[in-house]
Amino acid sequence: MPKPFSSDARIERIARGLIDRSLPRSEWTHAGHFAAVTWLLRHRGNEAVRHSMPQWIRDYNEVNGVANTDTGGYHETITQASIRAAHSVLAAHADDDPLHEVLNVLLSGEFGRSDWVLRYWSRARLFAPEARRGWVDPDVRPLPFQA
Repeated sequence: MPKPFSSDARIERIARGLIDRSLPRSEWTHAGHFAAVTWLLRHRGNEAVRHSMPQWIRDYNEVNGVANTDTGGYHETITQASIRAAHSVLAAHADDDPLHEVLNVLLSGEFGRSDWVLRYWSRARLFAPEARRGWVDPDVRPLPFQA
């Protein structure tokens, strides 16, 4: 099976495209989300990304005609869980490991499935308006990494 990412440059383009809202919507996939967050974590740091990612995604959604509501668009719990997941994978690799190799490891594991969060949250809890608006702790099992 071919690896989803073959260069760090592609990952950087996705991350920068999110921030400046120029990324084609067709590239804002599950893998695209993780590409952006992984690049941003490496280049901006965990705290900056945890703080800024919500607004970057909301702004990107709005430019692309996606309303950020209690039923669609930006989702805080999924975003923060994904940042934490990417951070845990990055932390398991050397700082100079090629980012596309780290990202391919992330995507080949549990987090590569778009429904990975449902191993930790019930559907009802995860898709409640409260989980879209703010962090909601998992109710099925604890996350396998530090929060």
